[in-house]
Amino acid sequence: MTGFETAFTPLQSLAGGVLIGLAAVMLMLAQGRIMGATGILSGLITAGTVGDKGWRAAMVAGMISGPLLIFALTGEMPVVEVPVSLPMVLIGGFIVGIGVTFGSGCTSGHGVCGMARLSKRSFAATATFMVVCFATVYVIRHVLGV
Repeated sequence: MTGFETAFTPLQSLAGGVLIGLAAVMLMLAQGRIMGATGILSGLITAGTVGDKGWRAAMVAGMISGPLLIFALTGEMPVVEVPVSLPMVLIGGFIVGIGVTFGSGCTSGHGVCGMARLSKRSFAATATFMVVCFATVYVIRHVLGV
C-alpha cells in the first residue's frame, strides 16, 4: 500500500451534496432539464441553439469556478491530492467516459436526479457504479497493492 489515506469530511461532503441537489432542482425548475454533468458538457460541445449553449456554459462555468471562489475567499487554492500518476488519471477518465456512454448517463444524472425521480433505470445504474467502484478500489489497493 502507498500509505494514502482517504480523509472523510462529513460537513464539507454534506455542504457539497446540498449544493449539488439545489443546483439539480434549480436546473429542473428553470430549464426542465436533468443535471447530468457529462450530458451538460457534451451538449455544450454539440448543442445547436445559442440558448441551449448558454445555460450549459453557465453550468460548466459554475462547476469550474468553485476553486476560484475558495481562492478569492481564502487567498489559497484548494489542495488536490491525486495518489496516482497522470497516465492512470487519463486511463481512468477514458474508462469513465466509456461507462457514461454505455450507461446513458453519469453519477450526477442517475445518482442525484434519476434516483430522486425514482427511476428504476437510475437505481440500477447507480448500484452498478457503486459495485464497480468498490471492486476497483479493493483490487487496486488490496490485490495489486497500488
